[in-house]
Amino acid sequence: MVSRVVVGAHYGLRDWLIQRVTAAVMALFSVSLAVYLFLHPGYEAWSALFSKGPVRIFALLFLLCLYYHAWIGVRDIAMDYIKPVWMRLLLHVLVILTLIAYAIWSVQILWGG
Repeated sequence: MVSRVVVGAHYGLRDWLIQRVTAAVMALFSVSLAVYLFLHPGYEAWSALFSKGPVRIFALLFLLCLYYHAWIGVRDIAMDYIKPVWMRLLLHVLVILTLIAYAIWSVQILWGG
């Protein structure tokens, strides 16, 4: 009989699906932004685009998807390759705090004065 040790990983369909959905959102935003900037080059067009509320919301959605996508990837890699539990926990805490700081910074950049 195989004894499975549960260490906190959430492998499975949910994480696979979340990574695919976040990747699709990031791809849609990136392609949309690239096409817009190709058709409207220059700082004025960039500034005008990001002065609109829906674009800021979509940009924040992109960034939140990026952070969550990164979290799943780092967590899965750490679960696979870092064996000491204390080291894995430390890495998880540092990554979570960093991603939260990035999310707060993103809001400040998009809506700050």
